[in-house]
Order: sequence, then C-alpha cells, then structure tokens
Amino acid sequence: MAETPATGPDDGVVLRAMTAADLPAAEALTAEQRWPHRLADWAQAFGHAEGVVAERDGEIVGTALRWRWGPRHATIGLVVVSPVCQGRRIGHRLMTALLQDLDHCTVLLHATSEGRGLYERLGFVRTGELRQHQGIAQPTALVAPGPGRRLRPATEADLPALQALDAAARGMPRPALIEEIFREAEATVVLDEDGQARGFAILRRFGRGHAIGPVVAPEAEGARLLIAHLTGLSAGRFTRVDIDFDSGLAEWVESLGLQRVGISVTMVRGAPLVCDPRVRLFSTVTQAMG
Repeated sequence: MAETPATGPDDGVVLRAMTAADLPAAEALTAEQRWPHRLADWAQAFGHAEGVVAERDGEIVGTALRWRWGPRHATIGLVVVSPVCQGRRIGHRLMTALLQDLDHCTVLLHATSEGRGLYERLGFVRTGELRQHQGIAQPTALVAPGPGRRLRPATEADLPALQALDAAARGMPRPALIEEIFREAEATVVLDEDGQARGFAILRRFGRGHAIGPVVAPEAEGARLLIAHLTGLSAGRFTRVDIDFDSGLAEWVESLGLQRVGISVTMVRGAPLVCDPRVRLFSTVTQAMG
C-alpha cells in the first residue's frame, strides 16, 4: 500500500495508513452505519490487518482493511464511508490503495448490495452468497452423531489440527487468527471421527452478543452437529452465525431462533480459491476476514 498521503479530486480528502489510535473513530464510523462492531472487535481485526483511512479536516470519514494470509492470499473488509461523504469515489480510492501489490494474490471479500458494483469494476467476480442469521438462540435438541463420531471440547493439543482444517476449508492459511480466537473463545467444539478431528466450531463474543464461527465440517450433517451444540450453549443470548447459502442450512438455522437479517455476495479477484474437497467452511470467522 502507499506509504505517503494521497489526495483525490480537490475535495480535501487524504488517504493515510491506519494506526491503532484510529480505532475509536473507526468504531464510531461503523456505529453510524448501524454495524455491530465493538471497539474490541475492531482491535482484533486490526491486529492482523493493514488498513487505510480517508481523512478530511482531521476527521476520519472512511476506512478499509486488508488481511494478508500467506504470500498468495488476502481478504478485504470493513470498507466503510461516512454517509455524508458517499458519492465522492472515496470507496474506490480506499480500495485502490488496498489492492496495490496484490495483483499476484487471490483476494476475497463479502460485498453489500451497495458495494458490489464498485468491486465488479475492480475485477472481482461473484462466487457465492453469505446469509447473516441472528437472534436469541433457542434451546434445541442435540443432533445425534453417526457411528464413530462424537463431539468433544477442544484442547490445546488440537490447535494445529484446527488451523489445518481452517486452511483446507477456507483455501488460505490463517494460523495466527485461528490461534487468537481459539484462545479467546467461550467454547470450541471438535467433531471427532474415530479419534481424528474432522471439523470444529467456535463460540465467541462479537458485536451485540455472541457469534458462532468459523464452522468447519466435512458435510452439512457435521455442521449441524457443531452449530446445534454451540447454539445450545448460547441459548437465551443474542447469537449470530453467517452461513454459506449453498450449504442448505438456512431453514434449519432459522429453527434455532436465528433469523435471516442480511445477505452479502462472496466475491473473488484473481485465481479461484483452492479448497480441500474433504472439508468445507460453513460459517465465516467474520464477513470482513472471511
């Protein structure tokens, strides 16, 4: 990314690298858009990211972050422009700054309907759809595991296997991110098959309450096992899960008290993601980080 301030048209807007001191202003910007991110959520995201802010008259009016996952993969998110400054191509300028030196990378993002046109003009193509479900989690009967399967709490010894499962399912390596959310999680459950970790899911604090994600499993039945278990732990509390629409889990997730409240489009720029067909990412860590 550019290391020196850059101005666009003669509108007084300057782009610069984001710093930790900008996080309260960034949180206020997302709150203005009614996004649920707490300051703690911003801090966790920024801890793994490079960011750009758009500043006008000393006030932050836009943000955008990118996460580099190894030498050939990245995700982009938290692209936000204040409503009073929209329509001035600030989002385009932020994205252009983030995409510098990523031409050799596969870049993933989740687009709102408002942002999709911009991302298409920058070379992103639609690859899927993500559904945001949230609400007060309801107690639910646990799904019975099949022969040789069981759910168990994750331990420290499982961490390398969880990192490998996430990399295989997402198609990009994110070991530091998975380690951090594992250590901060309220609960992490492993889908064990004949003594081997075949999937996992994490319940953690996020936004207005709790979030379930990532959820990694070999098939939809395994994902239901994991989500039902964590929804039961979160019963009576505000809970969110962002699921891949092609998973076929949407109607079932609504039966857990988590109603659909939003849709975003999964988009990729560059070579397609290469994921292990033996495992699948059913729920993201966050829409921003993928």
